[in-house]
Amino acid sequence: MLRVAVVGGGPSGSCAAEILAKAGISTWLFERKLDNAKPCGGAIPLCMVEEFELPESIIDRKVRNMKMISPSNKEVDIKLDPLGYDDNAYIGMCRREGFDAFLRNRAADLGTTLINGLVQKIDTGTNREGPYTLHYADYSSGGPTGDLKTLEVDLIIGADGANSRVAKAMDAGDYNVAIAFQERIKLPAEEMTYYEDLAEMYVGTDVSPDFYAWVFPKFDHVAVGTGTMQQNQSLIKGLQKGIRERARKRLFKGEVIKVEAHPIPEHPRPRRVVGRMALVGDAAGYVTKSSGEGIYFAAKSGRMCAEAIVEISANGSKIPTEKEIKSTYLKRWDRKYGATYAVLDILQRIFYRNDAAREAFVEMCDDRDVQKLTFDSYLYKRVVMMNPWQQIKLTLRTLGSLLRGQALAPADYDAVPSAVGRSDGDFLAEEAAQAIKAQTHNETASNDKDATTSSEERSTVTTS
Repeated sequence: MLRVAVVGGGPSGSCAAEILAKAGISTWLFERKLDNAKPCGGAIPLCMVEEFELPESIIDRKVRNMKMISPSNKEVDIKLDPLGYDDNAYIGMCRREGFDAFLRNRAADLGTTLINGLVQKIDTGTNREGPYTLHYADYSSGGPTGDLKTLEVDLIIGADGANSRVAKAMDAGDYNVAIAFQERIKLPAEEMTYYEDLAEMYVGTDVSPDFYAWVFPKFDHVAVGTGTMQQNQSLIKGLQKGIRERARKRLFKGEVIKVEAHPIPEHPRPRRVVGRMALVGDAAGYVTKSSGEGIYFAAKSGRMCAEAIVEISANGSKIPTEKEIKSTYLKRWDRKYGATYAVLDILQRIFYRNDAAREAFVEMCDDRDVQKLTFDSYLYKRVVMMNPWQQIKLTLRTLGSLLRGQALAPADYDAVPSAVGRSDGDFLAEEAAQAIKAQTHNETASNDKDATTSSEERSTVTTS
């Protein structure tokens, strides 16, 4: 019987393990931090809720309204109701600790052996074709260092993120990474009502030179974060300060309860299958440009990879070859999503290159056809074709917006108006700044000691 190790217990690894276990294949799922919360906006499309049979209990908020905010603070509201969507359509907002735990536990309930452990070394055998021996520290006993153990398997799925040990073992090649930085800010109940079913996206050089910043609602707080590519990652804390400043009037009396940072891939790795080792999720580089979406594609890649393995192994009765894995998993993935990644890469290059282009981008989001196209593509992960007139209209609109953007782009950046109609004097900007400054100091000291901040400070830093 085929033996498979899945390294990494996020959405990609858990969804892969679930499929393998359902087929009766001996499956081990490794995850070091069972309470880990990856820095992430936590937005999931409606089709994922249905496709992956996700319970409503892990959905904190059902967002039906988006607000796009340009560098000059032009606000464009995108609402599902006027676009003709029914009451059951929404973007799901979740906390990753709960979301990941649900998928991981479901895989375990179906027969996956869940190991609270860290894979430290992989012996790959002759020509990296296995059998593979994983050397890992098992933390299930609760000790600080873990018990050193080994496991021999026939196949490995690497779902262990941007700093993947599996990728290193299979010589998958390097890729550039971006950095995501996020603060969870708890708001008073009366302030959270503004974000009841609303998410905000901010663009501008002040919040990101090549991406966007976000304010996404969760259960009792908002996730406020930004991201930028590798060459600008030294600027990340300044960019986070930028989104805090732009959104400060929306975040009245906000209390920072958690600080998080994490690397994310900018593009797929040169090699995603070597021998009987395959990469999925962030380890493979499946984060989309422009939107930065990764959760759905992570889970989908894990599922597609596992389905291919089940198929070509005849439910685990034989060991697949590298050629077979490539011709099924990789070929199907690239055929299904290759065009999506290419188009979003082009959009990012066009609309995120400067503030004039960002102004044009936000202005275009005010177009009903653009809104409908965007939501259809996101909510249901389907390609929506435009008729010739729509294509001509969109082209002319794009050119006009790009020209107007030159005049609209600001020389500096102002805070957006209050969400609750208060005057400038009502806001505790200085108090919040001092709290954040103290937290940043604690974060730096903690990183130097390779430890997490104390619970008394009510924030933790997650870096991997």
